[in-house]
Amino acid sequence: MTIEQVKQQALGSWGSITPEVRPSSAKNADGTLKPFYLTRKFTFLSDSKFELTVVNFADPYGKVALARMEIKGHTEWTGEHPISIGAQKVNFIADEVYTVTPLHQGFVDVLNQYAKGFKEWKIGETQNILGKSFPPFGLTEGQIFKEYDLIYIYQDMMFWGARNVDGRGFDTEENRPTNLQIPLNRIK
Repeated sequence: MTIEQVKQQALGSWGSITPEVRPSSAKNADGTLKPFYLTRKFTFLSDSKFELTVVNFADPYGKVALARMEIKGHTEWTGEHPISIGAQKVNFIADEVYTVTPLHQGFVDVLNQYAKGFKEWKIGETQNILGKSFPPFGLTEGQIFKEYDLIYIYQDMMFWGARNVDGRGFDTEENRPTNLQIPLNRIK
């Protein structure tokens, strides 16, 4: 498929089938990577804009929510990705909205210790981190979050890139994913 065909197929809302697992950049005491559990709800809009809600969990079954992130921005489509015929390289740029809402006291405590320059963090209270220094996510002052990812659509499933097994983010072209992760299902 061409970029335009993939863009047309991508329009609408997509959601996680079940809680997903990713390797994080944080490590356990034994040096292994800590797992990172989440669900995603993604909406692709006709003007190459997107909306993404990510809920992070402390457990693999999604019973203990830690935080919710709302991200809105635009996409850059940069050409075919070699993972599969029809896959496209897509850059997600969170340049409109990037908020964090802590949902668990343990996460509130981490934010109050490491995310300085904000109001006191409280459960259920959303704060804007767009363009601000936010060490828990590795963001520096003035930085706009951008990921070099991919989109591949098969039937009513949207695949993005699988996280690098060493926990590296998709922060450069060189770190763009080379495999597919669990898909999102179309929400009708």
